Amino acid sequence: MALSSCGTSFAEQDDPVSSLAVTSLRDLPDAPSALLAQQSTSSPSSSSGQVSQPPPQGESPTASAKAPPQSAPPQQTKRIMGIMPNFSAVSADTKLPPQTVKEKFVIAAKNSFDYSSFIIAGIQSGISMASSSYPEFGHGVGGYGQYYYHTLLDTADANFMVAGLWPVLFHQDNRFYTLGHGSFKRRAFYAATRVLVTRNDSGRNGFNASEIIGAGSAQGIATLYYPSEYRTWTKVGQKWLTAVIIDSANYAFKEFWPDINNKLSKLKKNKQ
Repeated sequence: MALSSCGTSFAEQDDPVSSLAVTSLRDLPDAPSALLAQQSTSSPSSSSGQVSQPPPQGESPTASAKAPPQSAPPQQTKRIMGIMPNFSAVSADTKLPPQTVKEKFVIAAKNSFDYSSFIIAGIQSGISMASSSYPEFGHGVGGYGQYYYHTLLDTADANFMVAGLWPVLFHQDNRFYTLGHGSFKRRAFYAATRVLVTRNDSGRNGFNASEIIGAGSAQGIATLYYPSEYRTWTKVGQKWLTAVIIDSANYAFKEFWPDINNKLSKLKKNKQ
């Protein structure tokens, strides 16, 4: 029995076919289900057919998403409250070519002879007569007529000097470019200082000589048709400064007019 068992064991060791069979069985791959399980564990995203890629270095996953478009600022209108002329105001973020000589004088003429100019002059004349700004003009119909035509002449003088003649000579733009962005203080300061800073025909900003010299020359012309008592340097200087301050306040109001108009339009729609 010992020989038999030893012979059998010896035969198995010397049998090359048996050794090859044992080796082949050891080298067989795992079952297909085991391989699939292993692959699904090592790469979860491969089952979907898509490989997720990390976002580029220095960017967050949402950085590549497009930002929502910003709404355009409210636009300027040709008239304020449907009456007052607003022909020289330009909406925010608007780029325009340089003005021609004709365009500058056209704006000056529109601001002087628009129908609203006669209505506004009538209101101003009534206020001036009520406060006896110029006692020499008197009262009644005759006095009101004096105030009225003086106011019309003052308006035309200022418009053609500030927006017509001097912008042509100094090559400056007589339009008001709305800022339309930023805080209230920034916009108010920007608008109020347009009497000192304006855009030249070259597109660059510069000292607003058209406003300062134009307002002064308009008051100088006014001395030709006002009583002699108002032809002194003090009176002319006071009116000159007053005209510049009024223009500064006018620019500030125009800066915020699109926002005011937009809110009024929304209130009107909500009531309907």
